[in-house]
Amino acid sequence: MRAAIECKAGLVAHAEIPSAGRNSDFSATLHLRSGGVVFCKGIADAEGTRGAMHRHEADINPWLPSAIAPRLRWRVEAGGWLLLGFDRVTGAHADLAPGSPDLPVVADAVAALGRDLADCPANAPRLADQWARLAPWRRLANDPPPGRSVPDQLIAWEVRAIEAADGHDLVHTDLHSLNILVPGRTATIVDWAWSRTGSAAVDVAFLIARLIAAGHTPPAAEEWAAALPVWQRTPPAVRTALAVEIWGIWEYQAAQQRRELWRTLVPAARAWAMHRLEHKFDEMLASTHERGRPGQ
Repeated sequence: MRAAIECKAGLVAHAEIPSAGRNSDFSATLHLRSGGVVFCKGIADAEGTRGAMHRHEADINPWLPSAIAPRLRWRVEAGGWLLLGFDRVTGAHADLAPGSPDLPVVADAVAALGRDLADCPANAPRLADQWARLAPWRRLANDPPPGRSVPDQLIAWEVRAIEAADGHDLVHTDLHSLNILVPGRTATIVDWAWSRTGSAAVDVAFLIARLIAAGHTPPAAEEWAAALPVWQRTPPAVRTALAVEIWGIWEYQAAQQRRELWRTLVPAARAWAMHRLEHKFDEMLASTHERGRPGQ
């Protein structure tokens, strides 16, 4: 593996291991003897599912705006490994907390994505198809957590969200602080392995939920998004459908994976969905509980 990397990049003086990231078996900033620097990441099962993710990230890289995403320099396979070498991006992970100076910088980057990746012809799987297969609220309704039920209205909103997710833009689908680096007064978006063809409004919706998880109120998070042209063009009903679906996705994932991050993300998505539904969900839940009481 090292020989394959050095064949592409040149001799490596030392490697600097990043503090975050979990989707690669190897990732490091490589300092070359020539004085150059490259970020390299790779997967040990090149023919497996995660290998397909890395191939996809490499394939769509030429379509990404160089001002927003790092350029892929090379790819190589050796000994069952798939390895990708990117331009190195410096900077801290974006701070999404209220009052952060990174917020307008992130907004500029997301606006650029919505503009530059609109009607993108990159060969990426369709997000609407993925959401239709996942259908988290339908799955939760068929196999609800103990003591809980899923109101039919959430499944109806899910159907609308799947329709709303369809489109012709290239969408990142996994925007959060670890995938947004801020070197100075610009933001760079990394880790495009989960990118899909769909509606750019989906990226904005996921970021709204992440802002709430970082401490914003739902109205404040929506106010941040209000300056983005993509969100301005998104009808209110579509915004609500996306909020409900993101809540469902994270609820379902929390039921499948016992990870600490869901303790923050699920309540944030729930708070946004309830805000969008204008408290109708509270009434819905109350009537559901009443019907489920013994003797009712």
